Amino acid sequence: MNKFVKWLKSSSSDLVLFVLILVLANIAGRKAFLRLDLTSQGSYSISEASKSTVKTLTEPLSIKVFFSDNLPAPYNSTAQYVKDILVEYKGAANRNFSYQFFNMNKPENQKIAQGYGLRQVQIQQVKNSEVGFKQVWMGLAIVYGDAIELIDGITSDSGFEYNLTTKISKMIAQADTLSGLGADEKITLTLYASDNLKQFRINGYDNINNQIAAAFNKVNQKNLNRLAYISKNPSDDEIKELADEYGLQLFTWKEKDGSEGKGIFGLVIGYGENFRTIPLSIQRSIFGYGIAGIQEAEKNISDSLESLLSKSTKIGYVTGHGEAELTDQNGSDINFKKIISDMYEFQELKLADEEIPSNLNAIVINGPQSELSEKELYKIDQFVMKGGNVMIFADPFKSEQANYYQQPTYTKIDSGLNKILSAYGATLESNYVFDEECYIYQQQGYGNIKMFWAPMLQKRQLSEKNPITKNLGYVIFLQPGTISVDSEKAGKNVKITVLAKTSPKAWTETQNFQISPQMQAPYDKTREKAENITVLLEGKFNSAFDKNPSEEASENEELSTTTHLSSGTRSGKIFVANTAMITSNQLINDSGSEPIAMFIRNAVDYMNGNVDLCTMRTKGLTLNTLSGTGTALALIVRYFNQFGLAVLVAIAGLIMWRLRMIRRKKIHIRYNPNDSRDSETENSSKKIDNM
Repeated sequence: MNKFVKWLKSSSSDLVLFVLILVLANIAGRKAFLRLDLTSQGSYSISEASKSTVKTLTEPLSIKVFFSDNLPAPYNSTAQYVKDILVEYKGAANRNFSYQFFNMNKPENQKIAQGYGLRQVQIQQVKNSEVGFKQVWMGLAIVYGDAIELIDGITSDSGFEYNLTTKISKMIAQADTLSGLGADEKITLTLYASDNLKQFRINGYDNINNQIAAAFNKVNQKNLNRLAYISKNPSDDEIKELADEYGLQLFTWKEKDGSEGKGIFGLVIGYGENFRTIPLSIQRSIFGYGIAGIQEAEKNISDSLESLLSKSTKIGYVTGHGEAELTDQNGSDINFKKIISDMYEFQELKLADEEIPSNLNAIVINGPQSELSEKELYKIDQFVMKGGNVMIFADPFKSEQANYYQQPTYTKIDSGLNKILSAYGATLESNYVFDEECYIYQQQGYGNIKMFWAPMLQKRQLSEKNPITKNLGYVIFLQPGTISVDSEKAGKNVKITVLAKTSPKAWTETQNFQISPQMQAPYDKTREKAENITVLLEGKFNSAFDKNPSEEASENEELSTTTHLSSGTRSGKIFVANTAMITSNQLINDSGSEPIAMFIRNAVDYMNGNVDLCTMRTKGLTLNTLSGTGTALALIVRYFNQFGLAVLVAIAGLIMWRLRMIRRKKIHIRYNPNDSRDSETENSSKKIDNM
């Protein structure tokens, strides 16, 4: 025992004890580890919504990750990000969550990836000063029960957490719905195809049943086999009724005997009274008749099933005043509707004839062209008093053009919304805001054209703290108007946040203006100042009405009653943008990837209580740049980053060398002053001291 104690006290035990401590620390670290995310956006940590999603898994969920090795920059950082963020998911999840990385150098793993439906993506790389292309794997598969979802082509970390969490949430909800069906209940996929259409020799028509059945089987296997497939040749008596009910293609022709022939074609998936019509149609081309949509049949069936089973939050969409339509001229949904359709569903609401349903949490008023009545405004007011949320996109002017050759004229729109908004602390001004910091259109032959009516708002012009705009680097608006705010009118219980404002180089026009490439900035720069174009009001509002305008007092009544609320009983939110153009297809693309689409989608989420989705969706989108580019401060920071750090390291090295020399000199003088081997060092030190 004494020998062991002596050994512990000796220097020979230090290495052994050090190794032992390292082993114990690693064992403890496997059970309890700490990661700090110091990024301003929380880019390397997951939100509470993601944590709650994976924390409550009732069935095993596995993520299969397929990334090639040795990816060139910047794709290597994306691969590392996926690894880091999955560690976060694992740390927050219960035991039903797992993930696995596959070595894509092995052919068998490539076959597994292909079996899931993943494909290689082409990326650009620079090698030996030459630019080339490389085929790599950058995707993952999410497996939950029999359901499989893919995220392919992960070339950037932007929006990755949002995509992953929303796909997991959908899979869980869909699997729970399917497992909840009765033993004999099925979701039915029905192909309606008249046999008498075969006489027209439609390309692929004879084999359409087999092709749809093959696509159906793949979807059915991924969805607990709870689907049933039916191929039906409707009778003549059923054709018209089916066409009206499902909106299927109806065909008529004249038979040889002079009678009228009828046929129908289409694909429908339904459960109970709910159904979705799947894109599948007969179209004519220069090569004859053919079937459109068959190549995407599996995807369209899967998407329609997801839509059928989704429990979307309904949002009221006010109509009756010339508001923007939810479908375009071809009958397709506008992109504003598309980008929110994964979680929300618009329910048209005609305020003149109906009350706002109690199950609605939010309503949207999008570009009214005529005035809302006092009765309709009162319904909106009382909805807000009860804690309802309202989104308003209002155009200041109506554009009218007699013909192609004439310039349009602009007429002020009086929607009547100011009757309630002014009482809440915000007023829509009847003007257009133009900005010198705007979108620049490059046209061949004309050079750069400044579109002053399309202000480009940089990060410094967006609210830095609100989740709607926090992570956005820039946003382009179109033909906005000014919004004036008055905190005194709003009252102490209402918080006003300016979400977006123009640059200080903006000016307004109220009359005698034309929107054209020939526009010029005003010579009088005193007219220019920053203008508010989007604001958010939150809190308990005071009613804009003293009483219900529909209630009439009667002197003969013994009792009087009223349902009027003079102040808010619950906190509500009002989002106001003085332009409805930002919801049009002119700014929002099909994928919803534009910053303005992110801005609007974030606003919808915020108004419906899904704040975590805002930050998830926009992680990594911010481009942090120095304000005042080209100023003395920017130049100082630039040169410091290039040369300053290297100079500081060199100075620190000289200081440390000098301190070590002084220390060595002191040790030499104290313990061995007569040692001739250190004379050279001592002389060197003296020379330095004399300098």
